[in-house]
Amino acid sequence: MPDIQQSPTDPAGPTGQLVTWVHGLTLGDVPAHVVDRAKHLLLDGLGCALIGAQLPWSRVATDAVLALEPAGSAAVIGTGRATAPAAAAVLNGTFIQGFELDDFHPVAPLHSCSLLLPALLSTAALTPRSRGDALLLAAIVGFEVGPRVGYTLHGSQMLDRGWHSGSVFGTHSAAMAAGKLRGLTPGQLEDALGLAGTQSAGLMAAQFEAMSKRMHHGLASRNGFYAAGLAQAGYTGIKRVFEREYGGFLSVFGEGHDPDAAALVGGLGRQWETETIMVKSYAAMGGLHGAIDAARELRTQCDTADITRIDITVGETIYKHGWWIPERPLTPIGAQMNIGYATAAALLDGNVLPEQFTPQRLNAPDIWRLIERTNVHLDESLATAPLAQRFRTDVVVTTADGAVYRSRVALPHGAPGDPVTNDELVAKFHALADRVTDFARAEAIEHAVLGLENLEDIGTLVDLLAAPVSGVLD
Repeated sequence: MPDIQQSPTDPAGPTGQLVTWVHGLTLGDVPAHVVDRAKHLLLDGLGCALIGAQLPWSRVATDAVLALEPAGSAAVIGTGRATAPAAAAVLNGTFIQGFELDDFHPVAPLHSCSLLLPALLSTAALTPRSRGDALLLAAIVGFEVGPRVGYTLHGSQMLDRGWHSGSVFGTHSAAMAAGKLRGLTPGQLEDALGLAGTQSAGLMAAQFEAMSKRMHHGLASRNGFYAAGLAQAGYTGIKRVFEREYGGFLSVFGEGHDPDAAALVGGLGRQWETETIMVKSYAAMGGLHGAIDAARELRTQCDTADITRIDITVGETIYKHGWWIPERPLTPIGAQMNIGYATAAALLDGNVLPEQFTPQRLNAPDIWRLIERTNVHLDESLATAPLAQRFRTDVVVTTADGAVYRSRVALPHGAPGDPVTNDELVAKFHALADRVTDFARAEAIEHAVLGLENLEDIGTLVDLLAAPVSGVLD
């Protein structure tokens, strides 16, 4: 058994500073309102897992993964089935990301709960009587680390280049959350970061029709889970992974766009990324929420049957990530990524939720009539606009009588300046969970998560999550 490395290779470097902070953080160091928000974010993630567990593509994933993996005791949420912890991490992350309803960070795009929750639950499955307060603290570590890794690569620039940014940033979030729960030393946490960074990957072309887009964060969660476990066993990773000039994380992924290692530790313990994470109100890619908000406003001003033209203007990230001319048959994942479909659905139905992605709605003539009248324009000036304006969305609707209706959304509801409140988040949880299970079970999950710091054994929560749920699209 190799000696346990206590200290990071370079305590003064960005990697060393990060792991030192992660190791030393206590729940008492975290402001009470941040702790409260973290619990609500975890509740949101579990609501997404419950509604995602029995989607058609989730069932395919479950059968495929369980056929590949040995039996085990780690719960696969909402299925009544169990498997090895690594496989459970893949599936539970896939479920949370399964319907584009889960959280996202607006500046350093990643979906935090789909990364850290599966890694933590799988880690806890290996440890009898894991305490709720330890899991909560480890989750906060994950909420804080992932976005900071994203900042080093200038966030949405990775999306612009075609990477699935959350898969690239997310291995570190999962590894640090799992490593904190395991009680790793700073030296072991450094190894875990190195092991995580070498597993980062994800191609954004998966958004057009592939089921695999749903699994990217689950795979990253598994990789982070493995990274922490390997590091604890003494299996070493890349030292100073963020600073290494040849083959390091930033030198490779940041090639051509000036990565900034200092952003990794900027504001640690003062600026809490947990509060910046956005909660979704719609089942669509986060960059489309501005267009959806605008469409919901415009449908109150005009008769949607009279619309002859829709013009949408967005910045580079939303344009590249969210616009291509869709063709039938359009898959649910394609529809959830496409600004034309999301805007048409919002104009016609007033919402973009599971009902908008049934096979019947995906092929509905009234939706496609509006899509065919949709034009999406790139505003290149937004690339250099202040951050609060960079994701601005303009929607202009023209009707048969020549009337023009306009709506501009600088930032959608849920953005840091207008966050989804904790009360709204609880209501969202029940709007999801109550569709697929009974209210009493959903309420018990709510109480367990919001009282997580007092939970002596998270096995109580896992048991509530494990039982089968119904399929929201059945």
